[in-house]
Formats: sequence, structure tokens, C-alpha cells
Amino acid sequence: MRSLYDTQPSPRTILRRDEGLRAPPRWLFWGIILVFLAFVLGTAFAVFGFREILQPAQQQRIIDQLPFMSVLRRPTPAGGVFPTSAAPVDEAEALSLLELPLELPPPTMTTAPIIIVQTAPPTPIPATDTAVPTDISPPTATASPPALPPSPAPPVDFLPASARIDGVLHQQQTWNNCGPATITMALSFHGWRQPQAYAGDILKPNREDKNVSPHELARFVREQSFVEAIVRVGGSLDLLKRLVANGFPTVIETAAMFEGYDWIGHYRVVVAYDDALQLFYFYDSFLGVGTDANGVTESYARVDNDWRAFNRTFIVVYHPEREALLRNILVEHWDETAAAQIAFETAQGEARNNPQDAFAWFNMGSSLVALGRHQEAAAAFDQATSTGRLPWRMMWYQHGAFAAYFAVGRYEDVLTLAAHNQNTAPELEETYYWRGRVYEAQDQSQQAASAYRRALGYNPNYEAARQALDSLSQ
Repeated sequence: MRSLYDTQPSPRTILRRDEGLRAPPRWLFWGIILVFLAFVLGTAFAVFGFREILQPAQQQRIIDQLPFMSVLRRPTPAGGVFPTSAAPVDEAEALSLLELPLELPPPTMTTAPIIIVQTAPPTPIPATDTAVPTDISPPTATASPPALPPSPAPPVDFLPASARIDGVLHQQQTWNNCGPATITMALSFHGWRQPQAYAGDILKPNREDKNVSPHELARFVREQSFVEAIVRVGGSLDLLKRLVANGFPTVIETAAMFEGYDWIGHYRVVVAYDDALQLFYFYDSFLGVGTDANGVTESYARVDNDWRAFNRTFIVVYHPEREALLRNILVEHWDETAAAQIAFETAQGEARNNPQDAFAWFNMGSSLVALGRHQEAAAAFDQATSTGRLPWRMMWYQHGAFAAYFAVGRYEDVLTLAAHNQNTAPELEETYYWRGRVYEAQDQSQQAASAYRRALGYNPNYEAARQALDSLSQ
């Protein structure tokens, strides 16, 4: 008879049996490794494809559905990274601009009376009951200008405490289409019924173009509609109110920082104001029409602060028959040179109050370029960039520094700014135009022609590049 000891397995046998029970199959082990590697490689390819292959518009469509994908965007120089000038900054020359006198010409006036078309007590602006359409059918080929309505109020010599422009139809912008959508809204007041896509096809043939300038918008109005438009700088809150009170839809160019976005330039249509609440009301192509379609609201102080980043630029869209009235409202601003002088003196005062105010110095430079004083403008731009406080997208929208540095022969600084734009927004046609100007000035005709063609490749309607390219072949 076998003993109990003889019937029990040995410790080694028990260990082998337990190990066999615990150890996973070899194929499962390698399968997990392969799945993990596939996940890592797939993630890396997805990040690469999202950043390097997809266009920004395609990226945004994905982010709209999967917001967490925003972390995969290519890193940008956010936080104030901005190129400084290659030439040494002459701070004394810049500071001398704070005492630079500019003589204003006498204001241009007409005999037309200033007519305030709406008066109201200082109470909140009431909501409208009419829904604001966002889809607008195109007009027939025989569309003609609507008749001007009679003025509902006699001439008065004061601003009402609140006023509103009715008849502006809102457009919710498609991808990267702020400018065309906003100018379409302003035109709708005058009976224009084309959709924003019509304006977009003309103003930005390349849908990735990050900038449509105010002058491009005004030229579109003059060439494509039956009304007129002018662009001026150096506006004021009081002037905006006068335009609203007299029924002139006005577009302003401002800075914006929407949720999830860095600092950008943005157009808005002013539709109302209210002194009691200290608010302006806007139809905004990105944010919509606000509560009860009254308009998106911003405080007077906030509007002025955001507006000054663009030298308080405004576009008035008006019927030709009301030009005399508009002249009276604008007074000195009707003259483009006088408006630039007003803008300079406003920025000059702000720079005196705060010498580290980058926007004030930049606006001084932009105004001086408009006045043809490029050497002084270059000094102002030097001071603006030396503060380290300009948003990194600043040169996407405003190109006065290119003009100033080019005019005084500082070609390296022009190329530095061009490189900055190309690295952050390669679709800006103005960047290639100024690069071409430098090449042409340096007798590098082939490189200049290539740059001009590149600009026209992004925007075939860019007249400055077209003329520059044509001049090379003469």
C-alpha cells in the first residue's frame, strides 16, 4: 500500500501546474503588444494628418464635432511673440513723436441740415417681434435701388439718448468669412439680397485667406451694388452714435477673443446704442443677434478698447442721395487726410498717457503712413514692436509697417515681417506682394515676379500685385 506522501505531487510539479494555469497564451501576449503599437502609430499619424494635411477649415469642422481635438492644433506663437525690428530702435526719435504737431485743415461742411431720424427717451431699447432671417434669396437681374423713405422726424441739433437702425438682415458667417458676411449685412439695409457667398467669391477666392481689408470691402460695395461706401480711421463713440441715429449702417473693425480662440480681427455692424445702459448693439456674423434679435451688446468702454486695436476704422455704407447729410455728420472725417490726422492725435495722446501702450504706437505709425510720413511712421512701429505687447496676428490685418519700412529702405525688416506672416498664415496675399517689392527694389526681377504671381495665386483680384507684375514686363 502506497503512503500518503507517495500519492501527493512533488512541489516542483505543483509549481509547474500553477504557472501553467496563470500564464496567458503566447499569442495573447504578442497580440496586446501589437494592438498597443498600432494605437501609438495610429495616434501619431492622426496628429500628423490633422496638423499637416488638413486645412484650417477642415480642422475646424472636426473640432466643432469633437472639441477635444483642438489640443492637436499646430502650436502658434500665442502669448505675444512678435518679431522686433532688425535695426536698432531709436527710442529718442520715437519719443519725439509724442510732441509732433500736425495741423488740421478746416472741416469740410455742406449746407445740408443734420437730421436725427429717431428720438427716444433714455430707456432700454425694446425688443422687436420680427424674426431676423439668415437665409436671403438672391435678387433678380432687374433689382433696382429702393426708394428712400421720408424722414420721420424734423431736424434737431442733439443726439437722442438711444437709437436703432431697423432693416439690417443678419448673416451667420460660414468658415473664415467674417468680412463678406458683415458687408452683406450692411448692404441688406439698402435692399441688397445677395448671400454672403456672393461677396466671398469675389473678396476672397481663397477661402483660407485670413484678411479682407476695409478698403476691399468698400470697393466691393462701390463696384457690385447701387450704393456707396467710404473707409475712415480715427472714429469716436459719439460719431458712431450720430451715424446710427441718422440711419447709416456702419461696419467697424475690432479686436475679438471669442471663447476657444486667441486674439483675432473681426468686423461688426452697429445697429443701436443706449446711453442709459451705456451699450452698443451689434449684428455679429459670429456671435449672432443677441437676445430677442436686438443685437449683441458691448459696453461703450469695451467697444472703444477693442476698436482702437484697428485705429478705430469704420466703413459707412450709404445711398448716394444722402451723401450731403453724411458729410455733415462726419465733418472733418469726410476728408481722408484729416481723419488720419485725428487718428494720429488720438493715438498720440494715448501714448503720452502710457508710453508702453503698443496699440497707441502702432496706430501712430499707421496714421503717419496714411499721411506719407514714413520715416516717422517707422519710428512709431519700432516703438510698438519693442514693447513686446502686440498680438502675434497683428500684421495679418494691418500692413502699414511694411509700407513704412519699405519706403525708408529697411528691406530686412520688411522680409522679417513677411516671414512671420508666412509662418503663421501663408495664405495672405499682401505678404507676397511686399516680399516682391523688396526683391524688385534689389533688382531681383525673377524673384519679384515669382512673389507677385504667388500673391495673385492666392487672390487673382489683388490689383496692387497685378500692377506690380505688369510693370516688371514693361
